[in-house]
Amino acid sequence: MESDEMLAVFDREMREHARPDGPGTRVGRVGDVVRQTGGADDWNGVLWTAPGLSRDRAEVEIAAQVEHYTALGIPEFEWKLYAHDSPPDLGALLSAAGFAAEPPETLLVAPVADLVAPVELPEGLTLRRVTDAAGVELMVRAHELAFGTDGSRLRHRTLAGLADAPDTFVAVVVTAGDEPVSSARMEMHPGTGFAGLWGGGTAAPWRGRGVYRALVAHRARIAAERGYRFLQVDATDQSAPILRRLGFTALGTTTPYVYRTTP
Repeated sequence: MESDEMLAVFDREMREHARPDGPGTRVGRVGDVVRQTGGADDWNGVLWTAPGLSRDRAEVEIAAQVEHYTALGIPEFEWKLYAHDSPPDLGALLSAAGFAAEPPETLLVAPVADLVAPVELPEGLTLRRVTDAAGVELMVRAHELAFGTDGSRLRHRTLAGLADAPDTFVAVVVTAGDEPVSSARMEMHPGTGFAGLWGGGTAAPWRGRGVYRALVAHRARIAAERGYRFLQVDATDQSAPILRRLGFTALGTTTPYVYRTTP
């Protein structure tokens, strides 16, 4: 499949016809956008905008989403802007409305079959499947060590995924003895052919030693066993080069525009 064909499939399956990513969320099209709404600890935001959206309509939709999430008391929400979205100056319109742009990410996709490989970790490391609250705490600690950010939202998302979607949610942690050094998750989307890879952060002392690659191979194996065709990643500048070497193809970029309703 060519890149433009793959992007069209991704837009249709994962954005326009997106499914809720948790039991407490709902997804639907309202006007010219598709948005997800959940609780304060869920991911809230706009996933898709209608092709050919005019500048005037975009301004109307931006105001409507700000009103929607603010009225619900959601502390922040995201407008997930892809480089090919319309209008061309949508990012500028979002900034003018009070959204803050975060670092752009690369949308990468690869056939699952091309990524199934041996899971090889450095000596002394163990990959564990996360299945309970104790494992979630290890995963959160690994996340905080890797990214230096609070893991409260990850804790909420992982506990919910394990409890409510065990057949489509996978979480793993890598440990050195009892100490977590890396973690990752995979969210599979039935009926789409896509499984999304998330996280994959590794503590600084263990970077550059194949841990991230092993986590990709482990999740690819699970996705293949369950019949998924593609793996998708929104990759940072740190992980994108690794994923390209593994065979992922860049379909474009996506920039999170975040609106915070409280200081």
